[in-house]
Amino acid sequence: MPSTSPPLPPRSVFTPPPSHVSRPTLRGSFGMVSSTHWLASAAAQAVLERGGNAFDAAVAGAFVLHVVEPHLNGPGGDLVALVTTDDGPRVLMGQGVAPAAATIEHYRAAGLELVPGAGALAAVAPGAVDAWLLLLAERGTWELADVLAFAVHYARLGHPAVARVGTTVAAVAELFTRHWPTSAAQWMPTGRPPGDGEVIRNEAYARTLDRLVEAGAGAQTREERIAAARRAFGSGFVAAAVEAFAAVPHRHSGGGEHAGVITAADMAAFRASLEEPCSVTFRGHTVLKTGPWGQGPMLLQALAVLDGFDDARLDPSTELGAHTILETLKLVLADRDAWYGEAAAGDDALLARLLSPEYAAARRALITDHASAGDEPGAIPGRTPHRPPRVTPEEFAATNPDPDEASAGEPTVARFGRTRGDTCHLDVVDRDGNMIAATPSGGWLQSSPTIPELGFCLGTRLQMTWLDESSPAALRPGVRPRTTLTPTMLLDASGRPTAVLGSPGGDQQDQWQLLYLLRTLVGGYSPQQAIDAPMLHTTAMVGSFWPRTVEPYAAVVEDRLGEDVIAGLERRGHRVTRAGDWSLGRLCVAGREPETGVLYAAANPRGAQGYAAGR
Repeated sequence: MPSTSPPLPPRSVFTPPPSHVSRPTLRGSFGMVSSTHWLASAAAQAVLERGGNAFDAAVAGAFVLHVVEPHLNGPGGDLVALVTTDDGPRVLMGQGVAPAAATIEHYRAAGLELVPGAGALAAVAPGAVDAWLLLLAERGTWELADVLAFAVHYARLGHPAVARVGTTVAAVAELFTRHWPTSAAQWMPTGRPPGDGEVIRNEAYARTLDRLVEAGAGAQTREERIAAARRAFGSGFVAAAVEAFAAVPHRHSGGGEHAGVITAADMAAFRASLEEPCSVTFRGHTVLKTGPWGQGPMLLQALAVLDGFDDARLDPSTELGAHTILETLKLVLADRDAWYGEAAAGDDALLARLLSPEYAAARRALITDHASAGDEPGAIPGRTPHRPPRVTPEEFAATNPDPDEASAGEPTVARFGRTRGDTCHLDVVDRDGNMIAATPSGGWLQSSPTIPELGFCLGTRLQMTWLDESSPAALRPGVRPRTTLTPTMLLDASGRPTAVLGSPGGDQQDQWQLLYLLRTLVGGYSPQQAIDAPMLHTTAMVGSFWPRTVEPYAAVVEDRLGEDVIAGLERRGHRVTRAGDWSLGRLCVAGREPETGVLYAAANPRGAQGYAAGR
């Protein structure tokens, strides 16, 4: 019987995918999950098996991620997701805002030129938990106690730590023992970092989750019980503990001792929300992202630029394709740093211009045969682009007494807790067509001292703001920092959701997702083939994480890209860093074939941690 699946685009001009994949693309008809940790995927799939929908499953998996990937996200962090609703796809906005006392003047008076990368001065109102509870109340079906039971189990009874938890703790062990004793007590209870596979527990966080459930004990309905938990977190015992603990001066990145400025009132003022996404059409698919308060539109801009090239220039596995993609990424990242931020979120004219075919054509024309430095934003009549300072890692190291603070890489943690690119991801699709792509992050165990009665620490998203009023991403009280969290949803020509995807990786998230989209939508790769294929990205933009450095002409590639391609990039002027064979890109994807109803999922094999599950 002939297949009713839509025909794949031709591969003739693309490098053929490897004949062997690390694992199959899972296919079935019941439900599919993909996440950056196998225990989160298993918990989410268990919810589907017991009658929950995609949103119940996602919330359960997300709270497990707080426990099993504490070096990548936490309940004190933030969340951005794309979800299907009865009114069409929406952005689940769980990005907290700057505290009322977080003014440029306050930070300048403390002798700071940048918002620190670690410590409570970089904290926003935690947004992830409120966003997950909003989703559960409005789109889920399960009781809060049942959804949280998986996370409570792993926090109280323990789970085997992945190796990177131990290496992260080891990187900041001196900070913990000398300056953050509550973090040492939680993450080094035996006086040393946990080993690979060592069982670790977080009884304090288990109690916190228990108390959130208990807050709704007297409520009459499921929704009222969830609302009570939201109040307990945002304006109850959690908020009170956050304010009291953050007010105590402690060590920040850069070595200074500061008190945080976040208060219970700041937490009470924040509420997660559902917002309209923005989009472009590429090769018959509508690609949905956040607005320009996040970096999501840069992927849309990149697709608009690349859509004007022949397919042969879109193959990341060739010299010409890799060069074209890297140069496109530099252009859109320069635009991100010049134009994106909360100030652009309500500026429809600005976004329309950045996503217009005319603007894409003008940017496309700037791509030559040679590498560029990556420092030229586009011109918009009547507007002046913001140009953030471009400090190289070498220049930063020359004026910084601690060489560890100038280290780079993804993920990286220095002795004072600063980090870049540490995040996790979760995708779920159920048999009814409900979908969610969620990228939770922040509140890493190394971001600020552990609040002992809560079992978690605060996030540091304010490091993505500038102490410069002229920037669209300037630090302003009550305003969201520009986030790197950037999940993706695809719709077919009829407007039906077909796929959800995303990746950890900070500034690299949309860069790696772009490669996936090109290989699947243009090259005809299967999801797992596209995830397995060699990855690359540029670091020629101003980094979103402290200390905000830039590496002109830089490209980072997996060695599997091949000697000929790498040599060709170097001849074109790219300063190439070889990152190893399997080191870049941590994509997750789930979807539904609209013509057949078949569900699918795939996950990143790098690091032997991410897994898909489903049937």
